Amino acid sequence: MELPLKIAFRYLFAKKSHNVINIISAISAVGMAVGTAALVVILSVYNGFSSLVSDSLSSIESDVVIEPSSGKVFIPNADDKRWLAALPGVESACEVLQENVFITYDGHNGVAHAKGVDSLYEATSAVREKIVDGSFSLAKGDIPQAVVGVGFAYKMGINPRFLEAATLYFPDKDKKISVSNPAASLRSVKTWPSGLFSITTDTDNSLILVRLGTMRELLGYDKEISALEIRFREGLGEKDKRLAEESIRERFGESYTIKNRFQQNETLYKMMRTEKAAVYLILIFVVIIIAFNIFGSLTMLMIEKQEDIGTLRSLGARDGMIRRTFVLEGWLITLLGMAAGLVVGLLLVYAQQRFGLIKMPGDFAMNNYPVILRWTDITITAISVAVIGYIIALIPARKAIPQEGT
Repeated sequence: MELPLKIAFRYLFAKKSHNVINIISAISAVGMAVGTAALVVILSVYNGFSSLVSDSLSSIESDVVIEPSSGKVFIPNADDKRWLAALPGVESACEVLQENVFITYDGHNGVAHAKGVDSLYEATSAVREKIVDGSFSLAKGDIPQAVVGVGFAYKMGINPRFLEAATLYFPDKDKKISVSNPAASLRSVKTWPSGLFSITTDTDNSLILVRLGTMRELLGYDKEISALEIRFREGLGEKDKRLAEESIRERFGESYTIKNRFQQNETLYKMMRTEKAAVYLILIFVVIIIAFNIFGSLTMLMIEKQEDIGTLRSLGARDGMIRRTFVLEGWLITLLGMAAGLVVGLLLVYAQQRFGLIKMPGDFAMNNYPVILRWTDITITAISVAVIGYIIALIPARKAIPQEGT
């Protein structure tokens, strides 16, 4: 251990002649510990909520969606579908046809986003796990059925236990709109609600799932679809997902738009990242304010140790070594508080994961606040706090003991 660090350790734990210096140093360390722990806990909470939103969206969204670059629909190529099915990492490639439609149900009227899905989607969809009333069924024999978001169902008075059918309307693309009889230019299909699902507020308030054949009948299409939705195997690594996505882009070219999960909800994911970054910056600002206690305690310590500084100079110590000693003294206070804060933060996150100490208010899908610990957050927190502490310690040391030649 070099001499400046030994002296800094001695000053850190030795009793000072003025007790206020010890008190300020202790307050500084505790403050840095609280700030560090807060960063760990709050960033983990944001990770938990982000994961909760992503998991909810994964019920209705695919890993990759293939849409036409121009127009709303296209006819899928059989060779492309076989290629997708054989692509390593791909679990399913489902055909969907979606459009905004007008719906009537038991005297209620509304507009919903209707999504027609094929049998593969029906068999593999995670929406089945989000059913809160009724069952996930899109057909009963020859009778078309639908599953509806709870928000839209509440607005329309839809109940899967009732025998009332919902009627879906859409303008007939082969007919001109008649001013005298607008209803004559509309196509319609009847479908019976079989279940209600709950995923996210936006989805629950607008989405209705029906069979692909029902949707084609309503829109007047034969083989057309809106998109191919690709789902990867569970547990597939991020690198393999990126390779599969790149292969899909190369295969389909510029005639199609390929979107991954982030691009499908770019605004939402950017908003979550921005909120996390904003909270991080706010907490870092708080840590900076707390760190100025170190400025005060270090300034007072250097005033108290003027005799020691003179003695060190008499023994041949250069000002650079003396300055480094006090910088290390201030930095050790930061590192001590940071280490304690990391331990406390990790313990709090673990306790929340293990025991669910803090409950979610209201009626939510989860009983406890979700927390997910990511080591990237721990690393960024540790580096940020350490750098702040070092800079704050450097300021008074440089002012009190300027560099040689200045």
